[in-house]
Amino acid sequence: MKIQKNISLKPFNTFGIDVNASNYCDIRSNDELISCLDSIPEKEIVILGGGSNMLLTKDIDALVIHLNLKSITVEEENDDSVIVKALAGENWHEFVLWCLDNDFGGVENLSLIPGNIGTAPIQNIGAYGVELKDVFVSCEALEIETKQIKTFTASDCQFGYRDSIFKNSHKGKYIIISVNIKLSKKNHTLHLDYGAIKDQLKESGILSPTIKDVSEAVIAIRQNKLPDPKKIGNSGSFFKNPVISVELFKALQNNFDDVPHYKISESEIKVPAGWLIEKAGFKGKRFNNYGVHKNQALVLVNYGGAKGEDIYKLALLIKSTVKRLFNIDIEPEVNVI
Repeated sequence: MKIQKNISLKPFNTFGIDVNASNYCDIRSNDELISCLDSIPEKEIVILGGGSNMLLTKDIDALVIHLNLKSITVEEENDDSVIVKALAGENWHEFVLWCLDNDFGGVENLSLIPGNIGTAPIQNIGAYGVELKDVFVSCEALEIETKQIKTFTASDCQFGYRDSIFKNSHKGKYIIISVNIKLSKKNHTLHLDYGAIKDQLKESGILSPTIKDVSEAVIAIRQNKLPDPKKIGNSGSFFKNPVISVELFKALQNNFDDVPHYKISESEIKVPAGWLIEKAGFKGKRFNNYGVHKNQALVLVNYGGAKGEDIYKLALLIKSTVKRLFNIDIEPEVNVI
């Protein structure tokens, strides 16, 4: 374990923003993590996983800890289900593929979500009708102050829509080091009603899909909509889909009778943020070397050499314009640092 000075974080964030970290440490074990924390106790700490859920707007005068803890193991198993433990540094999509290779069901709808295992509970990642909380059993997290490892159950995590206790009262206090996930071994429950999954399966001529078929359909849909971060810098969906009151939705529907929506409860409706941003005129809009992706208005992009602060200013402009036009607040999914 070695602490490096003045390291560029460009290779470690999917936006491809070139900022420096005053102190950087690559971590491969829990012991290294504790040793690293002890080495610069007075410094602010930034945890870096897959670098997919962040927008870096300035140089970081802090200790950047890059979690590269790697391992996937079966912890418990019976005829019907299995509990799998994955360490924080495992890539999420590669973990999904590992599950599919073993015919373990439950995460196929979450295929191709960028990032690592360790950040999945923080965001309560989700896509196409499935969220992490649906398969989550527990996670282990190191308390930064005490260096003690604590186990958090699903109820402990207080999961919400792209939300958890780690984004609120426990923000900055814990480092997630592993996650336990419960998956089915047979009689898999398929979630096909959200988005374009059924259409994609039909187009492929698949009438009785397997979990691999569902995964491949999700991958095809996402690749068609979302740019590859290796080619165009981005962090996937930049904004959360807002949940609004029925009254506000009806007012919106008076002006736009085609507004897509998903009923959350008798009093709440979820509206796609991408639709709002597109209606506000931002889809495909380019500002020099950054802008909004041409195929998906939810995605802000770095065409090369853009500054994080410029992309953040664009995000604020989009947010204020949507508020002015629709009286709806949209909030970032991405952590702005």
